[in-house]
Amino acid sequence: MYGKRPGFDWISAAYIIDLMRLFTVDAFTDTAFHGNPAAVCLLNAGASDTWMQSLATEMGLSETAFLLGNSLRWFTPAVEVSLSGHATLATAHVLYSTGAATGTLQFTTKSGILTVNRSDDGLITMDFPAKEVTPATVPDGLEKALGAAVVSVNRSQLDLLVELESEESVRSLRPDIPALEAVDARGVIVTAAASSATPADYVSRFFAPRVGVPEDPVTGSAHCALAPFWSARLGRDSLLGAQLSARGGMVHTTLRGDRVDLAGRAVTILEATLHLDT
Repeated sequence: MYGKRPGFDWISAAYIIDLMRLFTVDAFTDTAFHGNPAAVCLLNAGASDTWMQSLATEMGLSETAFLLGNSLRWFTPAVEVSLSGHATLATAHVLYSTGAATGTLQFTTKSGILTVNRSDDGLITMDFPAKEVTPATVPDGLEKALGAAVVSVNRSQLDLLVELESEESVRSLRPDIPALEAVDARGVIVTAAASSATPADYVSRFFAPRVGVPEDPVTGSAHCALAPFWSARLGRDSLLGAQLSARGGMVHTTLRGDRVDLAGRAVTILEATLHLDT
């Protein structure tokens, strides 16, 4: 329920007249300039794919979210994608923090209906599809591109999930990004069990040069595959993942059959108004 009525009828003339509101939000963090920055554009009318792609390219962030009614879409600087966790979290944060929405949110997306809730302490939980992973052979050139020995390789619907031997192997990785672009997958998730010094169950990094994102700071959609992978390994449905990018971030995951709850916090960095026709 959004405001007093279902849907997004809260977008009124008093809220958006002829202008569109644009935000940048750091997601999966409670500290500014950490986590994963996303742009959120609240559309006041339909926009062309070309215009949305142009704005996403202009913003230069790993994803820009576009919201019209309850329809949510995501664009990287290069292409539209079918799922983005951190940009969904950022969108929900904008609606909650501006007072534009309360209670349960439901977004219509290319990955189906995504439901979002916020707890009293501000933690935002998103109900996403879990991405089953299946064992795969090591693609030619992968170890050379990563510069690391691979323990196992799995494939999800979207990505290649690569297990390394230790957290330090993940943390110190300096991959050949152009070589990774040749890997047949949206992106490459690199993961390992967390060390005793890290307050998490597993660690990861995410590289997606094929869709214009050399390294993503914190990747909600990747945790749709990481959650079932590590829950099977560790024998627990509720886990905490640490993404070891330079900015860093934490993702709480709870596996529920073919769904997974992804939870985190977010911080608004910038609010602006677009004076452009769509």
